Amino acid sequence: MIIILGGKVLTMEGQTWEKGYICIENGKIRDLGPMKEGAPFPLPERAGLKVISAIGCTVMPGLIEAHCHMGITEEKKGMEGDDCNETVNPITPYLRAIDAINPMDAAFDDAVRAGITSAMIGPGSANVVGGTFAFVKTHGRNIDNLIVKNPAAMKVAFGENPKVNYGQQQKSPATRMSIAAMLREELFKAAAYYEKKKAGMERQDEDFRYECWIPVFAGEIPLKAHVHRADDILTAVRIAKEFGLSLTLDHCSEGHLIAEEVKRSGAPAIVGPDLASRNKIEVQNMAFKTVGILNEAGVKTAITTDHPVSLIQSLPICAGLAVKSGLKEEEALKSITIYPAQICRVDERVGSLKAGKDADIVIFNGNPLSIETRALCTIIDGEVAYRDKSFALPTDGKRV
Repeated sequence: MIIILGGKVLTMEGQTWEKGYICIENGKIRDLGPMKEGAPFPLPERAGLKVISAIGCTVMPGLIEAHCHMGITEEKKGMEGDDCNETVNPITPYLRAIDAINPMDAAFDDAVRAGITSAMIGPGSANVVGGTFAFVKTHGRNIDNLIVKNPAAMKVAFGENPKVNYGQQQKSPATRMSIAAMLREELFKAAAYYEKKKAGMERQDEDFRYECWIPVFAGEIPLKAHVHRADDILTAVRIAKEFGLSLTLDHCSEGHLIAEEVKRSGAPAIVGPDLASRNKIEVQNMAFKTVGILNEAGVKTAITTDHPVSLIQSLPICAGLAVKSGLKEEEALKSITIYPAQICRVDERVGSLKAGKDADIVIFNGNPLSIETRALCTIIDGEVAYRDKSFALPTDGKRV
């Protein structure tokens, strides 16, 4: 059992305690609450009890990256470590991120050191349909042991990336019209397959290409739409509505130009990477103000680094820069914790501090949105995954 005492606790559930406690047992949050001024904290008599002092620190749920390619586009390894895009076929729904994510990628360690305890990882945007994402924890060496939800979303992409990749090969799609048409054709066939499955098709009639679409049409996972430009955002919304599917609007770089339309769509926005350069035509209106404008309009928002487009460890800094551009501080914190958990449909386990949830907790030495703040201790599934050399941890039965 671990008890964290005395820190400022931000639950992301609506409560903030200037001095609080969190009790961790068997990888879960057992109990938490405010500490009463002047009252002794009753420590349970238990062998192996560890008490961590967080006095003067900020304690909050582990941060969440809602869209990245960590471990699938590995740092330091060039082409040999880049498994992000299968650029020979524009329709590849049957690809699975888990078969290419390497937890030994240095970015995983960077994430843990920054207080990022989980991430949504998947294929890139070269294909109209790229395959399925997985939501995983960031500490460990076996991807199968890190999975929280798989499949977690089906990647689809609009705009420059598919048309440039295949247009240069003298293949379709070479236009936005073709991207939309190819996606509609795939969804049309997948919908027909799903209806046959619901009607009781026999197992020998299963088709590997279309089995992967069943969670999408069953409403279990969303389309994860790579969209930057306003017209691509609206095309993604239009197609999702045609087939009765849910989706997330990833990047959403011009979302602030059509904020009311995005709100009416009902789709959440995963905004970023605003720390990157405007190196494509479709990101010319990219800005840190986007997430604040969408949030103010009533859109559920998350902030992304799109690692390695910008580095995974810059996630809290990106949230801080969004505050500088108008996003409210509390909403910025939610946009890297509970909102991405809800958008990725894993909020029953992560994203906030609540009894019964996974014990994914970070102790910061200040405001996590400040560039000067460090993660002193990162706890994942109730185990210390990282601690700063300046931060002391207790031995059994001792208070620090």
